[in-house]
Amino acid sequence: MPPELALYLDDAMLAHNPGPFHPEHPGRLRAVLDALQASPIPGSRLLSPRPALREEIEKIHTASYLDQVEALRGRHGELDRDTALSPRSVEAAYLAAGAAIEAVEATSRGARSFALVRPPGHHAEADQGMGFCIFNNVAIAAAHAIDTLGLKRVLILDWDVHHGNGTQASFYRRPDVLVFNVHRSPFYPGSGAAHETGIGAGEGFTVNAPLPAALGDGDYHLIFRELLLPIAEVYRPELVLVSAGFDAHRDDPLGGMRLSEDGYAALCSLALDIAVRHADGRISLVLEGGYGLAALGQSVRSCLRVLGGATPPPMPSASLRGEQALREAQVAQAGRWRF
Repeated sequence: MPPELALYLDDAMLAHNPGPFHPEHPGRLRAVLDALQASPIPGSRLLSPRPALREEIEKIHTASYLDQVEALRGRHGELDRDTALSPRSVEAAYLAAGAAIEAVEATSRGARSFALVRPPGHHAEADQGMGFCIFNNVAIAAAHAIDTLGLKRVLILDWDVHHGNGTQASFYRRPDVLVFNVHRSPFYPGSGAAHETGIGAGEGFTVNAPLPAALGDGDYHLIFRELLLPIAEVYRPELVLVSAGFDAHRDDPLGGMRLSEDGYAALCSLALDIAVRHADGRISLVLEGGYGLAALGQSVRSCLRVLGGATPPPMPSASLRGEQALREAQVAQAGRWRF
């Protein structure tokens, strides 16, 4: 029997419309749905999430910021120059955060899960939305796992091509959430240097692996094998959350990287290995970026196939630039972790 795959999505998320020519448009979710309907994943179920409660969102965001967002409910508006809202965007944002929470709840019942959401979330900080993001869905889900489900160690793995600045900021002083980012640098939003490793009790629990442009499957796989896996072996997370952006795909119009859908499958397989080894299989993916529609749909499907038990193909060797990026990230973390 294939494992249960709980997929959380609501049509109201399609009603979030930042405007014509905006890269984060409703067609992104339609592309994912089309890919899954064309070739269904055994064991998967599409489920409609509940909207997050205000008090659940306030575990990450300030009350004044939520008031600012609520003032835009039913209206057109902007949170920043990249983050435009339409009349149903606030509804979609609450559903996206709720989907991430429900996806985590599903892992506590033995399912593997994917919150297929928009708007994305990992750029949203405590008091501001930015970079297409309104609420930080994955951070809200991690806070729920700790405060409501009683978990003590959560790993957030962010493989979006952009650094997850909002997620990093949410947990920068905390040891109960380890935030691992692999991302293109220099690139938007400008954060995520290897020396950003946390503060105080959180020192060493922020891990950044900035990569130069045009790296591909073998480079990402090397970073996961030689940086992420040794850290996870010591940290032993009780839940693995993936900020699953697919804009590092070679066909993405914004990312400038060279991952393939097979590469994403391999990364997902390593994340799943961590979850099986340390977290009783608890793993949940939360959709972030990805703006090449065919690449997005096929990459999501490749990850779901892995969650359903498929084995990804072998990966190529890393490039010299990938090996250098690995060394720099390891040096920055050498005071806490052994490689």
